[in-house]
Amino acid sequence: MTDLLLVLTTAPQDEAERLARTLVDERLAACVNIHAPMTSVYRWKGAVETDAEQQLVIKTTRDRLEAVVSTLLALHSYELPEVLVVPVTTGSEAYIEWVKRETSPREPQAGL
Repeated sequence: MTDLLLVLTTAPQDEAERLARTLVDERLAACVNIHAPMTSVYRWKGAVETDAEQQLVIKTTRDRLEAVVSTLLALHSYELPEVLVVPVTTGSEAYIEWVKRETSPREPQAGL
């Protein structure tokens, strides 16, 4: 088992990149993949809905998960956004270490 997690969510096409950039800019995710547009069919409040969306695959660590989820919930336009967390049991050690480095808060540099 590793500390690496994949967080899955979907978002409207005009919102996906903004969410991804915020998560990476704030060092909550090392990388966010934005998949090609797709059509989602789902039941919401008693009616079957159809929407164009994009899936985001967010690479983060267990210690950043709470901040990832709270950021998604605060910025997402959906009343109930998808937030599914998938643990990564194994993978390339170098990649896992990169995700850990990129999601670690940076110390301010001296003189800045």
